[in-house]
Amino acid sequence: MNNITSNNTVSESSLEHQRLHSSQPLSDGGKHITFTVTTDLTYDQRMIRICTSLAVAGYAVTLVGRKLKNSIPLIKQPFRQQRIPVFFETGKLFYAEYNIRLFFFLLFKKMDCIGAIDLDTILPCYFIARIKKIKRVYDAHELFCEMKEIVTRPAIYRMWKKIEKFAVPKFPVGYTVNCPIADEFKKMYGVNYEVIRNIALLRPLLGIPKKEKFILYQGAVNEGRSFETLIPAMKEVDCTLLICGDGNFMQQAQQLVKQNKLENKVIFKGKVAPDELRAITQQAYIGITLFEAKGLSNYYSLANRFFDYLHAGIPQLCVDYPVYKEINQQQPIAVLINDISPKNVAAQLNNLLYNEVLYSELRHNCLKARKIINWQAEEKVLVQFYKKLLAN
Repeated sequence: MNNITSNNTVSESSLEHQRLHSSQPLSDGGKHITFTVTTDLTYDQRMIRICTSLAVAGYAVTLVGRKLKNSIPLIKQPFRQQRIPVFFETGKLFYAEYNIRLFFFLLFKKMDCIGAIDLDTILPCYFIARIKKIKRVYDAHELFCEMKEIVTRPAIYRMWKKIEKFAVPKFPVGYTVNCPIADEFKKMYGVNYEVIRNIALLRPLLGIPKKEKFILYQGAVNEGRSFETLIPAMKEVDCTLLICGDGNFMQQAQQLVKQNKLENKVIFKGKVAPDELRAITQQAYIGITLFEAKGLSNYYSLANRFFDYLHAGIPQLCVDYPVYKEINQQQPIAVLINDISPKNVAAQLNNLLYNEVLYSELRHNCLKARKIINWQAEEKVLVQFYKKLLAN
């Protein structure tokens, strides 16, 4: 874990930052790495960061995802992007169709290394790696089988657990987002995965004036994100909650808003393009990072939004789980809570809204910490990982 008090800061106007976000030609030299995801690529900031860093480091990188009916045109990136069209967009039929299509798509592509991003694309990656006799990597963003939406459904859990037990031991090389998750993989499957945290890129703040206070939740609107307590809590908070994202809990979240008569206080923006989302985040007053403790994946999580709020310079209300606590103990950047009941969530949000001394201290710490905890520092671990893997 990087120490926030370190003097090894990265300048926001550094040449490295400019290089990462300038228009780069697609590399035809060096080793070719292909990554596979189930997203439609547009909103996948994590993979955009990873692929950009590796492309800038000299690798030919291809990111493969799926094309949805409502997918918007892709933005040009310094790496190749390819989408596979699918007929089914959710459920078991989607996963079956996409994995079959992905396998045959990859079968006719040249590559030196294939990276499975989470468990839902691991099978075609394994078989392709065996057929082509190439390197394979497992990039585990979370403990997939321990997510609430899986662990609470016995039949679904059994299916994914069988896949995990079969495939993960066959990926001895990989990385994940924090030490507790790496330890779990070691305990379950004997694999030694490295830690590469998904931290926001250090960029100059946009300097957009905050016209009015609002609370922001950004990210997947999925089960286990505490919307059942966050939304009712807003009845006692004199502020607007903006929700930017979509997911498997969207309909239930919208119904909760209606049930609590909060249509004028809770606003759903849906999926927002990365640049627009960054601007919205910097205008927000408070960020939200809440998870239910159900499912080990939630308890050991290190959400992307945690770092996005930090880099926007806004304090956040966050669960007091191990990895967040470890970062916050170095220098407080968030209010951490164990009690995620509506009453306590409302009380803590009101404290952040009106306690100017606390808010000012947390914001100052965010602005200081972002110069240490950033992707420019973390990507060095990523590049070294692939340099070592593909050295021969």
